Amino acid sequence: MMKLLCVLLPHFPLRCEILKKPELAGRPAAVTYSVGSQKLLLDFSPDLKGLERDMPLQQALSRHGEMELLHADMAHYWSVFNGVLDALEKVSPLVEGSALGDIYIGCDGLEMLYPTDDDLVSAVRKSLPEGFEARLGIAAGKFPAYLAALDSAFDGYKTIQGDAAAYFKDLSCDLLPVSLKSKMRLHDFGLHSLGKVAEIQISKLEAQFGPEGRRIGELAAGFDDTLLYPRLSEELIEESTSLPSATESLDIMLMAIESLLSRAFARFGHRGAGIRCVELWSHTSLSEHWQKAVHFKEPAMNIKTALTRIRQVMEYCPQPGPVEELGMKITRIGRPDGRQSSIFTEVRSGEKLAGDIKQLELKLGAPQLFKIKEVEPWSRIPERRFTLIPLNR
Repeated sequence: MMKLLCVLLPHFPLRCEILKKPELAGRPAAVTYSVGSQKLLLDFSPDLKGLERDMPLQQALSRHGEMELLHADMAHYWSVFNGVLDALEKVSPLVEGSALGDIYIGCDGLEMLYPTDDDLVSAVRKSLPEGFEARLGIAAGKFPAYLAALDSAFDGYKTIQGDAAAYFKDLSCDLLPVSLKSKMRLHDFGLHSLGKVAEIQISKLEAQFGPEGRRIGELAAGFDDTLLYPRLSEELIEESTSLPSATESLDIMLMAIESLLSRAFARFGHRGAGIRCVELWSHTSLSEHWQKAVHFKEPAMNIKTALTRIRQVMEYCPQPGPVEELGMKITRIGRPDGRQSSIFTEVRSGEKLAGDIKQLELKLGAPQLFKIKEVEPWSRIPERRFTLIPLNR
């Protein structure tokens, strides 16, 4: 099993906010995000007890009404986090960072560069930016490495060797990366610690929890064969602009996005490539953040094609308020698939019509054109003799 180093950067979103506004340090604060009309907690000051991530804001305010509220700026957090990952990739080429503040680094094959764990940890700490406290743990497997980091001091690290289960037998089963329903059932059975869970035969856990039961038993016993998924090196192109004044006009926002697309295509368009995925974001005058990923089935090879799809997305995903700043991050660039058109005019016209129908369905979110298909011609009920199916199916 691969030896891994886990790096935990606790309260990462709040730390990013403190780096922007140092006056927040030491003050009770919480970072919120919106899901529809509901506001939830993303992060909060470590001194605020009784709070949990994804807790409704009203419930949190009933416990700590004095805390300062900050709206999540996810684009900024991920920009900072990607900078951290870039720095760590100079220590090891195998770096995974799928969640903000949680990082796994592959250690195998680094013995010539870092003969001891102390050398490796020292190199990692030197690569981390100032302003972030880090907990480090080393073990064979993601879950043991995570628990080792969780149990380490901020100025040190912890290594787990041999029987991993013995190191965290007294830890709560709430730390298991399984469904909330399974954790609640473990408590119902009186299995409150990982050590108690490890004492149960895996076959019995499977009988109660199904396929997830085996994973619960293996993790509690200190075994985790989850693969490491290092970042793929892809070219990222970022552009942003500030509007002259806050606006809710879609046309004005699209004009600004068209200018950003023009700058982006100037950087890579000469290669004969197009946009496969672009992440749009905006900041409003009320400090609210909006973000949406736009995917293209075929690479958008010009500004007009990209803008048409972006307009569709922005029409159906409106802004939370008047927009002051707009930006985009092109995360995937690709070339179109080779495709040979038919020599017959009628066939080409049919292909163009089919493409127009697909664009219409994509814009309206559901099939719009149907054809009648005979299904049960023998039925005595007229409605069952025929059915409508989408034209492109």
